[in-house]
Amino acid sequence: MTLEFRVNGRIGRPVAEVFDAVVNPKKLSGYFTTIGGVSAPLVEGTTVTWWGMAPVVVDTVEKDALIVFRWDAMVEEGEEPYRTRVEMRFKPLDDGGTMVTIGETGWRENARGQKSSYMNCEGWSQMLACMKAYVEYGINLREGYYPSEMKGVVASEQQDFL
Repeated sequence: MTLEFRVNGRIGRPVAEVFDAVVNPKKLSGYFTTIGGVSAPLVEGTTVTWWGMAPVVVDTVEKDALIVFRWDAMVEEGEEPYRTRVEMRFKPLDDGGTMVTIGETGWRENARGQKSSYMNCEGWSQMLACMKAYVEYGINLREGYYPSEMKGVVASEQQDFL
């Protein structure tokens, strides 16, 4: 079985504004990478750091349309490191809004890969909700909402915060 997912959501703003909310480090840090921020804009061929610790290898950036990057998958102790592939698509809608679709693929087909894929699916769904609130209304949903944010640490597995 291939471990992969795709989530999407409508953001009620023009595609250029929504795209900028992802590639612009100041904006992305306002609703998603709120602890540790982003080291630089997402530019094709570069590696940036999210949350002050997660390297993001930027493979493709097509303005207002597509971002593709790879980042480290979670692994068990002693397991060989590897990266998954994230693809973000931005589609302008007739009503002036933007449909954002995020897909992630490439996990190993083992228990850790399955668990990580579920966690990332949840994370990207939350990212879309946070982006909508931030871009449309200027609200940071992460502040005071997620257990990790309340403790001032980067999110990891839920049981760490129960």
